[in-house]
Amino acid sequence: MKQSLEALENKTDILIIGSGAAGLTLALRSADFARVTVLSKGNLREGATYYAQGGIAAVLDEADSTESHVEDTLTAGVGLCHKDIVEYMVTRSAEAVSWLVDQGVPFTTKTATAQDASTEIAPETELSSLHLTQEGGHSHRRIIHATDATGKAVFETLQKRAEEHPNITLLESCTAVDLVTQMPENGSQPVCVGVYVLNQQSGRVEAIRAKFVALATGGASKAYLYTTNPDGASGDGIAMAWRAGCRVANMEFNQFHPTCLYHPHAKSFLITEALRGEGAKLELPDGSPFMANFDAREELAPRDIVARAIDYEMKRLGCDCVYLNITHQPAEFVKEHFPTIYKRCLEYGIDITRDRIPVVPAAHYTCGGVVINAQGETDITNLYAIGETSFSGLHGANRMASNSLLECFVVAFGAARSIFKKSSSTDFVDSIADWDESRVTDSDDEVLVSHNWDEIRRFMWDFVGIVRNSKRLNRADRRIKLLREEVRDYYIKHKVTNDNLELRNLALVSELIINCALQRKESRGLHFTLDYPDTLPIAEDTILSPVKAP
Repeated sequence: MKQSLEALENKTDILIIGSGAAGLTLALRSADFARVTVLSKGNLREGATYYAQGGIAAVLDEADSTESHVEDTLTAGVGLCHKDIVEYMVTRSAEAVSWLVDQGVPFTTKTATAQDASTEIAPETELSSLHLTQEGGHSHRRIIHATDATGKAVFETLQKRAEEHPNITLLESCTAVDLVTQMPENGSQPVCVGVYVLNQQSGRVEAIRAKFVALATGGASKAYLYTTNPDGASGDGIAMAWRAGCRVANMEFNQFHPTCLYHPHAKSFLITEALRGEGAKLELPDGSPFMANFDAREELAPRDIVARAIDYEMKRLGCDCVYLNITHQPAEFVKEHFPTIYKRCLEYGIDITRDRIPVVPAAHYTCGGVVINAQGETDITNLYAIGETSFSGLHGANRMASNSLLECFVVAFGAARSIFKKSSSTDFVDSIADWDESRVTDSDDEVLVSHNWDEIRRFMWDFVGIVRNSKRLNRADRRIKLLREEVRDYYIKHKVTNDNLELRNLALVSELIINCALQRKESRGLHFTLDYPDTLPIAEDTILSPVKAP
């Protein structure tokens, strides 16, 4: 049920920060044995899940195999995936899809039309009846989807289930400020006991006690000027976990989706990889295809290869975009399989059944994050991280398409089991200190926030983007250190707002990205540097620890 922060008691068994697929799944899997509160800093749907088009990677076809899915993931990850984690995720993919079907997610079936796909399918639907598509890096059709709006279908279904559950409270316009930890007597590891939360309606910061806290806040792609992500993707969970003492890993691997709609009025609209899975070709402005010059898999090469190829051709020709062409497919096929994209492009005067789609790469996914195990457990007791916020070892140096939603469900399942085992022996702390605002004032110069936000995103795009070199990275490092001092000074002196909290987090996460990138003296997957173009024979994660941070 939806509720206001004022109406909530100052404690809850499980506090989940983030209302996307990861957070709602954990809530639903835990609500039968605990009281759960889910925080969203905006509207519940304003996370990456709602806008995800592609689907969920799972082995359901007889011609496919878990071994093949594992191998494809390891190949895309360029040696950095943790094989045991990949196997753990992939072998549980069918279970995750089966649970989603039971919840009523209206996945497209082999016989469904676009109209059929908008209605719930019955729980007894056989998994073998689900329609499968193919995306980059996959050697088989194994993407379960709801036409081209899978994230919307998943989110709306899980939100409805959560709103109906008496043990789940959903709070909107609530921004987590910082985690609260304590060091227990005779303990060597801190324990998370709650969170400070900004109520955007009242402007007050409240302390909420919790037995368990889960970070499900998504990634940090808003660190870049051009992104497919919604505005809230400012790395909040990663920043909060780092400040509390958690390690982070592989932050240099920022995935740039190859195909974002290029149009002056189309903000952050993604063109799903599934178009290329159904035969769409990438073309230069003169109509000539070019992916064969870069990879034998052409349009179905992993995303890092496709994004770099587009970036190379745009810079070589000095053009603003390249084009995605699916006009060779029958018009009804295109409309049936991609109704969302067809409708949105038509709003901008582009009929994708007859016209090529102008596309550019854009920051899309944060492959690194808070270090966790398969159950989502972090370095801090009773603190969990799930989904894009986390680093499980699944994605390596380049996430393979549609493995991200799979990770959300599988890790949420594991986290719920872990919390259940601990729940009977875990209690609330007696109290948390009130938030102290006695020495701060209201801001009289909000332009500083917007200016610093814009500057960070621009130099991250220019200096820490698709193609990097040491000179650019060092320049970014100098700028982020100065900006973090400015942001820290501003934060200390003024009352917190959603904007300055996001800027604080964005500046910190940008510094973590830069530090990781400077440490990697090779090119691997999504991290491509002109000064170290070769891939080292031994693949190692880049792990940062707060106690060792500069």
